[in-house]
Amino acid sequence: MSLEVRNLVKKYGEKVVLNHLSFEMKEPGVYALLGTNGAGKTTSLRIILGMLSYDEGEVLWDGKPFQPLSENIGYLAEERGLYPKYSIMDQLLYFAKLKNVSKSDAQKRIKYWAERLEVEEYIYPSAVKGKKSKVKNADQLSKGNQQKIQLMAALISDPKLLVLDEPLSGLDPVNSDLFSSIIREELEKEKYLIMSSHQMSTIEQFCSDITILNRGETVLQGDLNQIKKEYGRVNMMMKCDQDIKPYLEQYEMKILNETPDGYQLKVSSQEQAAALLARLIEDNITVVRYELREPSLHEIFVEKVGGANDEERA
Repeated sequence: MSLEVRNLVKKYGEKVVLNHLSFEMKEPGVYALLGTNGAGKTTSLRIILGMLSYDEGEVLWDGKPFQPLSENIGYLAEERGLYPKYSIMDQLLYFAKLKNVSKSDAQKRIKYWAERLEVEEYIYPSAVKGKKSKVKNADQLSKGNQQKIQLMAALISDPKLLVLDEPLSGLDPVNSDLFSSIIREELEKEKYLIMSSHQMSTIEQFCSDITILNRGETVLQGDLNQIKKEYGRVNMMMKCDQDIKPYLEQYEMKILNETPDGYQLKVSSQEQAAALLARLIEDNITVVRYELREPSLHEIFVEKVGGANDEERA
């Protein structure tokens, strides 16, 4: 199985909101679509899911035109969409029926995911002092618990393709870890996942292949580890007991930030960093911290889209 997106173009009148987006998933795993607000991420996902028309291009599943209505797909939308005045159980059974899941199978899966996501109390009435409590409607749940119910709806058909648009948005650290563990479990089942997120640490945790969009244009694409390798180890943290600013100026180090934890620096090469370190040691400067690393995805993202957007705002 494989998913291939070829040259997708989406326009609203004269405005091009997605310009020839292409990527491919040849095997199970996670593919990340990144970008600022309005970059075209959600538009791309909705086109893939058949929710939006498009002007050019095609989406292929196993080499054939993708038919979202006839495929088993799970979708967690960025804009949560539960029916506020209906019970959680009724909604989940309804979503399961739409995916051709039998009622008995749906009930078993709801029970499993309710336990896994710790939302049993909102779905199953319990006896308190001889009286049964009422089941909850969606609008009686917190935002985080509504998000859990929507994840249940996305997973209830045991989909082969799972599309997650900002899955960890608004979650506290405990529930973020819970969602992350579920994503890992789905990957172990060899699922295909497409993920959009503003949380770069989440993307680095799960995704090997990425596309960064800026105003509908692809500005960076490929294997994340290879992208980082091509940048090289050019980001450095340096902390010393003595003032080292004259040394940094002498060796033409670019100071990105100065914090109580030391200097964040940009170096031109590992040799430049090594020369500075050797000089500091030679002059008996106490080096408390010396770290040379590849840039993080956050730093790469800011470099690729931050400058361009700043120029347009200027």
